[in-house]
Amino acid sequence: MPASGKISAIPPSQRLHLILLGVEDVARSVKFYEALGWKKSPSGNEGFVKFDMGGYALCLLSREAFAKDAQSPTAKGSGFSGVGLAYLAKSTDEVPLVLARAVAAGGTVVKPVTKTAWGVAAYFKDPDGHLFEIDYEDAWVFDAEHKLVVDKVNAK
Repeated sequence: MPASGKISAIPPSQRLHLILLGVEDVARSVKFYEALGWKKSPSGNEGFVKFDMGGYALCLLSREAFAKDAQSPTAKGSGFSGVGLAYLAKSTDEVPLVLARAVAAGGTVVKPVTKTAWGVAAYFKDPDGHLFEIDYEDAWVFDAEHKLVVDKVNAK
C-alpha cells in the first residue's frame, strides 16, 4: 500500500504479459517447446527463456529460482494445480495432430482426443507436468492472425 495508506484509484490494465512456468531442467524444456515448433526469443538467457506468444511471453525458469523469487518455502509441488494452458485448434483435424506432436516431443497424454459437447478436445502434460488442453469448438472467433477475439462467439 502507498505511504499515504490509500489505494490508488487506477487499476492495472486488463492483460497478462508473462506466463511463468517453473521447470526442473530449463534446457530440456526448451527442447520440448522447440519440438512443438515454437521459436525461442533471442532476448532471454539460459536461466530465463522466453517464447513470444504474440503480445505476451511464455517464460521458462527453474523451479528453484522461481520459488526463491516468489519466497516460497519449497520448489516442489504435487497434485492437481488447477491451472492449465489451452491451445484453440483451427479444426477438429488439428487436435490429434497437435497431440501427436506434443507426445513426440516428450509430453504425456492425459486425456486422448475426445468428442465433447462443444467440439473436440485432448489434454497433455509437458515434461514438468504442466497441463495443456488442445481444443476445437465452432464457437471461438479468431482474427486473420489466429488471435482469439474474446468478446465474440459464432452462433450456431
